[in-house]
Amino acid sequence: MGKYSFSLVVVAVFINLCFWVSCKPDSEIAPAQEFSFHIPEGWPQPVYNFENNTLSQKGFNLGKRLFFDPILSRTHTVSCGSCHQQFSAFAHKDHNVSHGVDDLLGTRNAPPLFNLNWHPEFFWDGGVNHIENQPINPIQNPVEMDETLENVLAKLQADSSYRAEFAAVFGDETINTQRVFKAIAQYMGMLLSTDAPYDQYMRQEASLSDEAIEGMKVFNKHCATCHKPPLFTDFSYRNNGIAPTIVNDSGRALITRNVNDLYKFKVPSLRNLKYTPPYMHDGRFNTLEEVLDHYATGIHQSATLDPQLISGIQLSKEERSYLLAFLHTLNDEHFVTNPLYKE
Repeated sequence: MGKYSFSLVVVAVFINLCFWVSCKPDSEIAPAQEFSFHIPEGWPQPVYNFENNTLSQKGFNLGKRLFFDPILSRTHTVSCGSCHQQFSAFAHKDHNVSHGVDDLLGTRNAPPLFNLNWHPEFFWDGGVNHIENQPINPIQNPVEMDETLENVLAKLQADSSYRAEFAAVFGDETINTQRVFKAIAQYMGMLLSTDAPYDQYMRQEASLSDEAIEGMKVFNKHCATCHKPPLFTDFSYRNNGIAPTIVNDSGRALITRNVNDLYKFKVPSLRNLKYTPPYMHDGRFNTLEEVLDHYATGIHQSATLDPQLISGIQLSKEERSYLLAFLHTLNDEHFVTNPLYKE
C-alpha cells in the first residue's frame, strides 16, 4: 500500500472513530427529562392542570426557591417551608398549631401539602378557592409571615438573581404578584404523593399483608364515605365531633357566615399519616390511637355534628388493628424523600 493510500485509510478510521465517540452517550451528562404533570391512572380529573400556567423546570425551580425563601416574611425568618417540611409530608410535625414571625402562634394545625391540584378550596375552612391565591393568606397573616405584597415585590425586585430567574421563566424581568403566585403554584402543584404501598397494590405492582386487606374492608365500611380513595378525602366540610376549646374556632362558618356550618372543617386526606402528627384542625391528638378513641367515645354532640357520627365509630380491638395496618399502606416514603422537592 502506498503512503497516500495508507494516509487515506488512517483519516477514514479517525473520522469513523470520532463519529462513534460523538454518538456515544456521555455518562457525565444526564439526558434531558420531560417535566410535565401526569394524572395517575384511575384518578379523577384535577381542578388545576396548569392550563393557564405553563409548567416548566425553570418555573418549578423558581417556585421552589420562593417557597423556601424567608424573604417573603416581614422578619426574613419564616418561609412557606418553615411550616411545611418535606420530611413530614409538608406539614409541621410535632407542632399543634402554626408558628409564625416573632414566634407567634396561630390557631390551627398546618396541613400537609400534596396532591393540591385536586383541591377545589384551601385551608381548613376553604377560605381560598384557587391554588394560585393560596399563598396570599399566610404572607399577610399577622401571626404567620406578617408581610405586605408590596414589600414582597420590592424585596424580590431588588434582587438581581430573582430578576434573572423571572426573566428566564416569563420572558422579562417584571416581577408582579401574578408571576410570583404562578411560580409557587408550579412547585406546590407538583407535590404529588402517588406511590404509597396502597398505590402500588392498586397498580398490581405489589401485594399487601392479610392484615392490611382486612383493614381495607374495615376502612370501606366505616371511613370511605368521607375519606374517598384515591385522594382519601371528599373535600367536604364536616363537624366530626371535636369539642370547641377556648379558641372556639367556628370553622367553615367563618367563611360562609352560615350557622349550619359551625364547627365544620375540611375533611383531610389520610395519606401520609405516619409523617403528619399531630392530628385534627387544632393538632389535639398525637397518635392515631387517640384519633380512634375520639371516634369511639369522644364525640361531642352538637347541632351540626355529622349524622354519621352521632353514635361514633365502634370498632373491636381486632378491627382497630386491621384498620391501622391499612392506614400504614397510605404512607408514601418516596414522596417525603424525593430529591426533586428538596430545598
